[in-house]
Amino acid sequence: MTLLRCRGLRKTYAGHVVLDGLDLTVDEHRVVALIGASGSGKSTLLRCLNLLEPLDDGTIELDGQDVSDPRVDPDRVRRRIGMVFQSYNLFPHLSVLDNITLAPVRVHGRSRAEAAAQARELLDRVGLAAKADDYPDRLSGGQQQRVAIVRALANSPRLMLLDEVTSALDPELVGEVLTLIRDLKAEGMTMVLATHEMAFAREVADEVCFLDGGWVVESGPPERVLGDPTEPRTRQFLHRIIEARRL
Repeated sequence: MTLLRCRGLRKTYAGHVVLDGLDLTVDEHRVVALIGASGSGKSTLLRCLNLLEPLDDGTIELDGQDVSDPRVDPDRVRRRIGMVFQSYNLFPHLSVLDNITLAPVRVHGRSRAEAAAQARELLDRVGLAAKADDYPDRLSGGQQQRVAIVRALANSPRLMLLDEVTSALDPELVGEVLTLIRDLKAEGMTMVLATHEMAFAREVADEVCFLDGGWVVESGPPERVLGDPTEPRTRQFLHRIIEARRL
């Protein structure tokens, strides 16, 4: 079943076209990886999907509902979407537990006890049960990013959006976060993730979309797009990635 469908998404900033008629379809329980150079539109697309940025044109459908309609309450839509940024965005003055339970209690109306029990269960799943009462500055980058993902999961989202969630981490911490994303895929979570980790995209994604100039230049199974791309621009991008690793 199709969970997310985007048609003709267009977004400009100060006359600069960032999304240029982009189309995207994501089926339930599938993982779509967005790849492309900086400025290709990956992060802007994710922010538009979460209604953090208004569209200039096009439509976004979630579970068959046009959520890009200006009459739709964006806060109600965001309750069904979990978004994780590359910079964690945890509240420094709140404990890990309070960061996770804030939205379930204030937005979803759950009791404090119920939200706390769920948060502790999720923290235990990601190996952070002992950190529930710590503050973010006591955690490593990898631990903070796992908490940020748990915070998004605590709202029981239909769709998870992940924006370069390993780019701010030291290399030795990347594995902690990637393992958690693998686990989410195994559990059937629908995800759209922007990533610069080509090996991870090949492993976890059901579909890879290469963005360039604000639209999807090429998409398909990871083995084909990353191993035998048909579009010259895709081949050029992947060649540059390979050459950069050799330096």
